[in-house]
Amino acid sequence: MEADAGDPIAGPVPVSTRRQVLRVAAAVSGLVAAPWIIPASARGADGVPSPANRLNVGLIGRGAMGSGHLHRLLGDEGVQVLAVCDVDRLRREAGQRLAEETYAARQAGGTYRGCGAYNDYREMLARPDIDAVVIATPDHWHALQAIEAARAGKDVYCEKPVSLTIDEGRQLVQTMRRLGRVFQTGTQYRSIPTIRAVCEFVRRGGLGRVKSVFTNWQNLGAFMWARFQPYAQLMDIQKAAGSFAPLNLPLPAEPVPEGLDWDRWVGPAAWHEYNHLYHTNPIPGVVPWSFCEDFGAASVTWFHSHAADVIQYALGMELSGPTEIIHPSTGEFPTLTCRYANGTLLHYVEHWGQVKSIYKAVPPTARLEGLFGGLFVGERGWMTSMSTGGPIEGGPPELFWEMQLATREVNIGSNDHHANWFKCIRTRQSPSCHEEIGHRSATLGHLTILAYKLGRSLKWDPAKEVFIGNEQANRLRSRAMREPWQV
Repeated sequence: MEADAGDPIAGPVPVSTRRQVLRVAAAVSGLVAAPWIIPASARGADGVPSPANRLNVGLIGRGAMGSGHLHRLLGDEGVQVLAVCDVDRLRREAGQRLAEETYAARQAGGTYRGCGAYNDYREMLARPDIDAVVIATPDHWHALQAIEAARAGKDVYCEKPVSLTIDEGRQLVQTMRRLGRVFQTGTQYRSIPTIRAVCEFVRRGGLGRVKSVFTNWQNLGAFMWARFQPYAQLMDIQKAAGSFAPLNLPLPAEPVPEGLDWDRWVGPAAWHEYNHLYHTNPIPGVVPWSFCEDFGAASVTWFHSHAADVIQYALGMELSGPTEIIHPSTGEFPTLTCRYANGTLLHYVEHWGQVKSIYKAVPPTARLEGLFGGLFVGERGWMTSMSTGGPIEGGPPELFWEMQLATREVNIGSNDHHANWFKCIRTRQSPSCHEEIGHRSATLGHLTILAYKLGRSLKWDPAKEVFIGNEQANRLRSRAMREPWQV
């Protein structure tokens, strides 16, 4: 989960969770600020890419994550940033200025004026000289902008989650396939070598049959407790903080800052009057709007999309999903649990201590830290795949001897996620986290949210992508877009 810069984290959350909360923003920012591995195919004979072989890229959304992406794009000699789009003039102009100053420093004359700045992303997509776009807007824009980019002939890198509804994600997949676009989901953690090695080990049976997996899912408390205190007279903060699903909360209208096109920021989502908790300058950390169900997906936005990708990759289920989502009210399990067709259980916990105290799945002395992954428990032992919490842990020790890991440390900056996308743009192959994988990762989160929202268990057909015997849940697979926006 990401906290606003300077916000104290208060409220009834475990100490270990608070430490995780404070680490996440730094971890995510670092993930998009590390040096890129430039594919050899992008380089000329002297190791410098020729202008004809550079990929021309546009950036849509220059918030906290978008700023990180922009730095990475500008640092890659195989890429030329031709445009920056943001509905906030301050962010848009700062991005344009950074791009032009960066390229000017590489010119003999020290000047450069070749980066466009756009308020409307559709104007940027209309440019025939742009090959691909990176989408780092709020979640409610992801699927629509990705689909329109594909229709405009662009390849797409899209931040996670790739959708806010299940049907929206399926439409994205169908569009990318029909138009033959190269799509990469921004779940970079599976591209960290150590995490990938763990996933491959579990996938090929290194733990034997995987009986249980554990991953984090947090309520709104740590994210909203301090920042919502000024509105205590307007809402029951204690109740809202306990929600495991995003909410629409009654925030009062405030004057729209100069230079912000708020109507376009809201775009296809249901209308909300401007409030600085959704969007403000300077940028208040990562994804401040994610508590709102019309704009974001709470835990799915914070970290679960990464965890879902890593977990389903290790289970060999990245193109499928669970068949049951079991609500804790049934008494079958103490926390919300997903069951896959092969019997593997995915348990959601509020903090890692519950794995020991409630499920007693690992030794009491086990060190469990981090987010963005999971804890696998199989017939032969257990192993973690978390990031931002130290080295990979597991037992018994001989498992690590079998794995022959180069290191148990998780170096977030070593991932090749963007380089993989660039390589696939050139070869027209499928990237490591293509559209179907991104959709299935997001869907696992949407299923969890709907079970919490409806307060009941759900049966899911992952092949047909329908709920079995629950029309109310099926209606929630999609939502209408605000006019005039439509897929």
